Amino acid sequence: MSKWIRKGDKVCVIAGNDKGKVGTVLSRGKTRILVEGVNIRKKHMKARSEEERGGIIPMEMPIHISNVQLVGENDQPVKLRVRFDEKTQEKVLFYRKASEERPGETVEVIYRPVKKYAR
Repeated sequence: MSKWIRKGDKVCVIAGNDKGKVGTVLSRGKTRILVEGVNIRKKHMKARSEEERGGIIPMEMPIHISNVQLVGENDQPVKLRVRFDEKTQEKVLFYRKASEERPGETVEVIYRPVKKYAR
């Protein structure tokens, strides 16, 4: 879910020209995020001073938050769920993955705690 994505998370692009690319979230707005190495556009810049040169500069542009999904181990997209952890007494995000010891069973892997932001 897109509401769990925040700055510093690793995400995979699931739609658009850069589908399949994995990058880190650099900044987040309400509906758009800036991902490192994704949606590169070229901007023509005029020289402002003698030290600062002009030219064509590649830069990352924001993409819609619905076009990305959080990734877990091995840079594979994961579906996060929320639950209350009895040990730490807080809500945590977790995902399920196949068990390596017992084929056919799943193991819950904790992604990170859910933090409430002050508004």
